[in-house]
Amino acid sequence: MEGRTTHVRRTLFRGVVAMGLVGLGAAGGVLFTRSAGRPPRPSAMTAAPAPAADAPSTGLGGEELVTEVDVLLSPEAVSQAGIQTAPVGQIEPRASVQVPGAVAANAYREVKVTALVGGIVRDVHAELGGTVKRAAPLATLFSPELADAQTKYLSMRAMLAADHQRRERTEQLVEIGAASRQELEEAVSVHTGHATEVEAAKQRLLLLGLSKKQVEAFKEPRQVVSDVLVSAPMAGVVTGRSANLGQVIGMGQELFVVTDLSEVWAVGDLYEQDFSRVSVGAEATVTTRAYPELTLRGRVSYIDPRVEPQTRTAKVRVELPNADGRLRLGMYVSMTFRAPSGPPALAVPRAAVQALGERHVVFVEAPGEDGRFIQRPVTLGPAVEGSYVVLKGLEPGDVVVTEGSFFLRAESLRNTPLN
Repeated sequence: MEGRTTHVRRTLFRGVVAMGLVGLGAAGGVLFTRSAGRPPRPSAMTAAPAPAADAPSTGLGGEELVTEVDVLLSPEAVSQAGIQTAPVGQIEPRASVQVPGAVAANAYREVKVTALVGGIVRDVHAELGGTVKRAAPLATLFSPELADAQTKYLSMRAMLAADHQRRERTEQLVEIGAASRQELEEAVSVHTGHATEVEAAKQRLLLLGLSKKQVEAFKEPRQVVSDVLVSAPMAGVVTGRSANLGQVIGMGQELFVVTDLSEVWAVGDLYEQDFSRVSVGAEATVTTRAYPELTLRGRVSYIDPRVEPQTRTAKVRVELPNADGRLRLGMYVSMTFRAPSGPPALAVPRAAVQALGERHVVFVEAPGEDGRFIQRPVTLGPAVEGSYVVLKGLEPGDVVVTEGSFFLRAESLRNTPLN
């Protein structure tokens, strides 16, 4: 009789304790349940069992779990915990290809300034490394050739004026019968020939560097000049200078090189084994020893179709901004390219992954059930740009908790009954 009474008391005590635990869970807006039909999850206070020798790797040292746990939250608890979800995304695994390189001028922004006329350098207005504006004077040349061209132009204009008067007189004589039509035709022919010669002499002066306004105002011999001003065709930095005071130069000789350094090229040597991994348009990161804190980003704009026979490399080019001028021509750089290393894979944000000992889990939103989240074990791959590649444990279309997963982890651990 006494044993029977003791058994009844124990039964009543267990019922009261169970009702109290349920009440505490309901008051906090959280109800924890274990998925039916799955092995019990190890206690949070118990060390995880050692993995078998042939157990699959998680990529981060974890062991694959087989237990899924459900956490139920009321709408108020979901709001207070700041739960946010997002569908499982895809990411393209990429590997890095690193090659050495150097800074070079943008060939499309570099101009070689040449002499349009031969002569002697009388003055140099620009220094090597100096910054010049468009149309700024670079050098002044003394050119007898220019003086001869101007003298010839004046002579041709004088002859044309005389021919014009002769033609007008012949036309008047023809009208009164004092001259023949043949004489008029000869006068017109000579006038047309001299007009052509004047136009040719004018174009010659324009080619020698005189402006159209200067040529049109040129009417008297006293206006003949022998100095030619060589000006900058664009704004930039003088990166080359071969003109010196008193130097005799010929027509077409290079005097200066003006380069716009607001954008430069990083040119590297791409090895033959990396040709299939790097293509035009690939992302590139460029760093320098001179500025360790400086990281420049760009894209591959050109890969040389020719391979150097000795080095088995091809030139690869990346365009870089250089508004502050810190990148100097010839500076050594290191070029890193992001190249695809495999097919697209599932990925989740780092905040979605929670660690349980050496194992990793995410919380998946149960389809069609508000407030129900399933603790799902996952096998992880490498970390890529703030996300983890998921090798196993998730499927396309799954919705995972991205914000608030730590709260769900705490709730699952707090409510997990000890064995």
